[in-house]
Amino acid sequence: MFIVTLTYTAPLTEIDARLTEHNDWLDRHYSAGLFVGSGRRVPREGGVIVVRDADRDVLDAALAGEPFLRDGVATAQVVEFSPSRGPLADLA
Repeated sequence: MFIVTLTYTAPLTEIDARLTEHNDWLDRHYSAGLFVGSGRRVPREGGVIVVRDADRDVLDAALAGEPFLRDGVATAQVVEFSPSRGPLADLA
């Protein structure tokens, strides 16, 4: 599994201008079964996406189409982990 942390690098007005497209992107990857959770960071500096166990190439291809990253208004950090306890362990 992976945790993707997005960090905004532009003002929130630029983020908000892409929010509908970002939400559509999330919906596509939820429907495909790739994402299992997501949400805003607090304070609103970016977001977090929990990604089902998948090939890293599949995740990288998905991230290449993410509007914030594509337009250079955010950066992403990807951490791979192997859940051993809790509900996420059942998804790995």
